Amino acid sequence: MPKSKLVILAAGGTGGHLFPAEALSHALRAQRIRVVLMTDPRGAEFAGDFPADAVIPVPSATPSGLPLSGKIRVAFEVGKGVLAARRIVKDLKPGLVVGFGGYPTVPPVLGAALGGVKTMIHEQNAVVGRANHFLSGWVDAIGTGFAEVGGLSPKARAKCRHVGNPVRPAVVAAASPYPWPGEGTFNLVVFGGSQGARIMADILPPAIQLLTPAERGRLFITQQARQEDDGRVSGMYESLGVRAEIAPFFKDLPARMATAHLIVGRSGASTVAELTVIGRPSILVPLPGALDQDQAANAAFLEKCGGAVRILQPDFTPRRLASELSTLLAQPAHLTVMAESAKSAGIADAADRLARLVIEVAGF
Repeated sequence: MPKSKLVILAAGGTGGHLFPAEALSHALRAQRIRVVLMTDPRGAEFAGDFPADAVIPVPSATPSGLPLSGKIRVAFEVGKGVLAARRIVKDLKPGLVVGFGGYPTVPPVLGAALGGVKTMIHEQNAVVGRANHFLSGWVDAIGTGFAEVGGLSPKARAKCRHVGNPVRPAVVAAASPYPWPGEGTFNLVVFGGSQGARIMADILPPAIQLLTPAERGRLFITQQARQEDDGRVSGMYESLGVRAEIAPFFKDLPARMATAHLIVGRSGASTVAELTVIGRPSILVPLPGALDQDQAANAAFLEKCGGAVRILQPDFTPRRLASELSTLLAQPAHLTVMAESAKSAGIADAADRLARLVIEVAGF
């Protein structure tokens, strides 16, 4: 039996990993379970508001795309992280260490497992990532965001429990009935994250230019764009007479998603989870080049559900996007069905489900 109700969460510096960890932390703290976040130094810089008793950085590194000499340095750095994490875990005596994927989670989870502490991971994507694939043989349980996760061994699949992808409280609060688009203003929300905003800036304005004046007249576009792209995107929409709000970041993005009649974006696990919990139709453009093609699998899931149109990036041209937009603008009933289909795939209480699994595995 654990000596204290303490759980260590291990998550890297990207929102895709930190958001579900943050949601789980809120759920655990509501159950009077203490939480500590263990992350890499980069993650620690962005975790100032993370709901935890402490944020502890440990060394880590990513081997992807490096030559042999670089991978040797990475192995040395990860080894340092494993030893550091093992010492920290020994001192804190948690009941469980939970990893959320990405290479920064390897040292904490592996260090804990080697020290005899119970461990589990949460896989957000429809295809297991490389770090979680490595850790799957070490952990006691695996929570999954999707009912089917590709790339896991039969032994690892036996450890899986489908709980969904935890979303932030602001996303749950934004869930609302789909706003019937009718013939009036059509709210188009566009975002792509740090690795997608540029292509949205390149493709969206010329696609909008290809629409008819009547179609353009209905649009109000909310678009994330990098600061260096803001001027040209805003200028082109202004020249087309299209109402738009452009910014590098929207703090109230869940609320803006709730007002949307259609969303255009990438298909990271957190984005797909938010689309399904809020219940909005989307055009999804998976990030290309990923070794595991996780975003392509995520988008395929939502497309199969009927909640999204998936366009692979080589096909994501102004003409293709304009064609899709024109078709959907003319079919409000179909958009409503897409919204309902997306909503049917959502798990709004995923954080609570994952918290129950954590409590079960920890033996609290």
